[in-house]
Amino acid sequence: MTGKFITLEGIDGAGKSTHLDWLAKRLEQAGHQVLVTREPGGTPLGEKLREMLLNHPMHLETEALLMFAARREHLDKVILPALAQDVWVISDRFTDASFAYQGGGRGLAVEKLEALEEWVQGSLQPDLTLLFDVPVEVSRQRLSNNATLDRFEQEQSDFFQRVRDQYLQRAERFPGRFRIVDSTKRLDEIQNSLQHLFPIN
Repeated sequence: MTGKFITLEGIDGAGKSTHLDWLAKRLEQAGHQVLVTREPGGTPLGEKLREMLLNHPMHLETEALLMFAARREHLDKVILPALAQDVWVISDRFTDASFAYQGGGRGLAVEKLEALEEWVQGSLQPDLTLLFDVPVEVSRQRLSNNATLDRFEQEQSDFFQRVRDQYLQRAERFPGRFRIVDSTKRLDEIQNSLQHLFPIN
């Protein structure tokens, strides 16, 4: 594989999605072909699973299994073919989100998540993960402006604190691929701080 795989992570309301278009344009300006996608989703089947996952209550293990089912399809149909064609893939969430939400937030045993990770993606990991980090109270304030919230966004503050804590633990465990972004800063400040990661020749 010659393309690069970049993932954006963070608790709901951290603002990561705001930077997707900027990052894609930055990479295109640097001469790369870019594909932007998301999880859960990214394929026709994945989008159907996304609607179920975001809107229908289910057992925790069902939730985790469906997340990884959507991910397997995503890898097979979108991510791996693009990387093989020298395309840079930017995904709004990937496996770190499962460890943060189903693991940290909901309490699913990490051993189960690691087994699913190994089964579904083997040794594949993102080349770079940008973790957009904000205090929970900031994320809650931002989400309060949304007219409709999915079942994850409707969770209480203690859930999001556990999710954030797990994200930060993952960043500490894998410092080689994680970059923590202070998402409380202004949009232009955040993007200026990221420019050195994606130089334009």
